[in-house]
Amino acid sequence: MELAHEHNGMAGAHGVTHEHAGDHAHPKARTLPASIAAPAVVAAWRTRMLLVAAVASVLSLLFLFVHGGRGHMLRAYLLGYVMTFSFAGGSLALLMLQYVSGGKWGLLLRRPLEAMARTLPGVFVLFVPIAIFQKKLYLWANYPTNAAARDAVKHFAISEEQALTTNAKRAMLNNAAFWWHAIVVFLILGLIAHLLRTWSVQRDADPAAGSQSSFDRWQKRFENLSGPGILIYVSLMTILVIEWVMSLDVTWYSSVWGLQFLVGQGYLVLATSILTVILLSKTEPMRTILRTTEQHDLGKFLFAFVMLNIYLNFAEYLIIWSGNVPDEIPWYQNRTLGGWWVIALLDFIFHWVIPFTLLLSRDLKRNKRKMIILTCFMIFARAFDLFWLIEPNFGDAARNLHLGGNIGILAYFTVPVAVVAAWTAYYLTNLMSRPLVNTNDPHLAEILEPEHAH
Repeated sequence: MELAHEHNGMAGAHGVTHEHAGDHAHPKARTLPASIAAPAVVAAWRTRMLLVAAVASVLSLLFLFVHGGRGHMLRAYLLGYVMTFSFAGGSLALLMLQYVSGGKWGLLLRRPLEAMARTLPGVFVLFVPIAIFQKKLYLWANYPTNAAARDAVKHFAISEEQALTTNAKRAMLNNAAFWWHAIVVFLILGLIAHLLRTWSVQRDADPAAGSQSSFDRWQKRFENLSGPGILIYVSLMTILVIEWVMSLDVTWYSSVWGLQFLVGQGYLVLATSILTVILLSKTEPMRTILRTTEQHDLGKFLFAFVMLNIYLNFAEYLIIWSGNVPDEIPWYQNRTLGGWWVIALLDFIFHWVIPFTLLLSRDLKRNKRKMIILTCFMIFARAFDLFWLIEPNFGDAARNLHLGGNIGILAYFTVPVAVVAAWTAYYLTNLMSRPLVNTNDPHLAEILEPEHAH
């Protein structure tokens, strides 16, 4: 803040000098408003999300009385849960990335990222139903021993390949490990998120705030945790997404599965945080610090994640298609045959083509209304992609897109909305608990400078 005030004072002094310069006067640097707390509208958003969650939950309960509805409710709940974990875990990874890389974008997104990361305890609570009903989702959970798997083959309940892979992966995929892995991972990630948030509070309250020594001291502390923290997160997150999503098909394996989800989380979290700051920019204090230049830069950052997402998914498909290995191609056949090619095509258009094409536009990245629409669409596109990843793992859906014959699949419209809306209300609660601007940041004075057209 001292640097910001010094800069503002200098700008003011120069402003006096240029008052007589007429049309050639330089604009003055802006100052932060008296209050940098979250505006009252955030509480209104939270109320709306709670109402959406309540209505969607009531509608979801109707599927309890529909044929096949209960199974689809649990699958749809898994989709919503993976979305919430992507928000919470992905925001922590992006927050640590910002601490080690620096940049003005961290000043804009830090509070939203901290608020999302702080939802990790709530996300763990949402995990409990999945752990309790794991046998309804995962084939391996129904055969806890080698003998049980072999007996299931004799009774034609599972294939020989499913039995062999279940037994081979039992060290990781077992009922007890499913619980303990989640507990340990959430404790570690929760500790990292807690330390980053606590230090962020202490940094703003630093008596030497605004001095170079304060900037350097805190930056070093954040870097020392965030550097190893990113590696820890990637390793732990990979374990969870393998268990939660990839193991839905126990015979499937992918060496880039964790990396794909990491990039997908960045895609989702960046879209959500950009949406948040643009909506907040309608009021103070975000109106002051979100310049068109910074919004444009955030759009380019989002574009980079779209490109990386395209590259990873297409590269995996191309390698498997060219290899034509019998153990690998059924996974894609389950998602392209029996009508699934329509969903695959829409997924390609929604998840990649539309964001890639639109974010090429400089004008769109600088337009608040258009960026709000695009980021909302990208959040939907990520949910659509998860539907394509999750639903075809089940025997009644693989190579059989049963949209018309089973009304239970409509649970994918209501259950994830209920879960994500409830999580969003929790996120907004956390967002209101802190000032929206980190005042002890070396980029604050720079971001308050007058914007020059370019």
